Amino acid sequence: MYVAVKGGEAAIANAHRLLADRRRGDRSVPALRLDQIIEQLGLAVDRAMGEGSLYDKELAALALIQARGDLIEAIFLVRAYRTTLPRFGYSRPIDTAEMKIERRVSATYKDLPGGQLLGPTFDYTHRLLDPTIASGAEVDQATTRPSVDEQAPRVTDLLGYEGLIEDDVSEPQDEIGDLTREPMEFPLSRDRRLQALARGDEGFLLALGYSTQRGYGRSHPFVGEIRIGEVEVELDIPELGFAVNLGRIRVTECQMVNKFKGNAQVPPQFTRGYGLVFGQAERKAMAMSLCDRSLRARELGEDVEHPAQDEEFVISHSDNVQSTGFVEHLKLPHYVDFQGELGLIREMRGEHATAEAEAYPEAAE
Repeated sequence: MYVAVKGGEAAIANAHRLLADRRRGDRSVPALRLDQIIEQLGLAVDRAMGEGSLYDKELAALALIQARGDLIEAIFLVRAYRTTLPRFGYSRPIDTAEMKIERRVSATYKDLPGGQLLGPTFDYTHRLLDPTIASGAEVDQATTRPSVDEQAPRVTDLLGYEGLIEDDVSEPQDEIGDLTREPMEFPLSRDRRLQALARGDEGFLLALGYSTQRGYGRSHPFVGEIRIGEVEVELDIPELGFAVNLGRIRVTECQMVNKFKGNAQVPPQFTRGYGLVFGQAERKAMAMSLCDRSLRARELGEDVEHPAQDEEFVISHSDNVQSTGFVEHLKLPHYVDFQGELGLIREMRGEHATAEAEAYPEAAE
């Protein structure tokens, strides 16, 4: 237990007031509203929801303001709030095949049933600062077209019709785990591993995914498909005997396709890496799917030689809230520990000086 330093309560109260003052900033500048954050900083809101494991745009926007834009602090706030909510049950698995698509791209097939849809993306921008944004210039309305009911089957389904890719479910299970309610034990089943990756830090997973492409893992991935859009969420109500539609949420789904040379039991085929996250977050979904495939190395009989293939290393260090807590606790008082080590270093230096004097008496003279 840490003991507060002298004057600790007053100092902490003043620190809170100073933080609130800095958060508000110049009073002549209008305060941010939640709707402004939701509408104009939507990708930050989506990341806070995804890694905070709570789909609520207003709460995520509030957390972003309260955290002064620090995404990890905002994610921490969202998760802390999540722990106070009652749990009514588990929703049915969402059906992304029935997604109301706003973006859909594939790097494996040019012509797809249902077509490719670029949607809102930075991919084709010039990465030049636009000063007209700062001046509040009017923005043209987006060009739209009437929606059509044309089917948009997944790319992996097309490969599956020919038997060229593994089955969708690699590890059949009777019950899906829940990392938020059960302790983590290694090795993890794939469903729990995917939960951990979905909550994991985007930057950490991105670095690991990048490492697999640079040779630190058996990976030659193709983006089978990325799709972003809204899906329906349904909850089974036992008293009613049927599922109730709770509404729609926006998600990003990515399926990576990797070549697999096969083994004695399995013929050569493609294997899958899967990513699914809240909101529009395709970089996170891609990194997640790269890490998912890499972490299946042991399951597929591949050698585990690199960090991205080590499940315990990846999962234990991917959670930014846990990582932040462990790193930032170093700021708290460690006076007793340090004095102990300080005394030990002094004693060791004394012993070292004595040994050196005995070994080289002429130097001491």
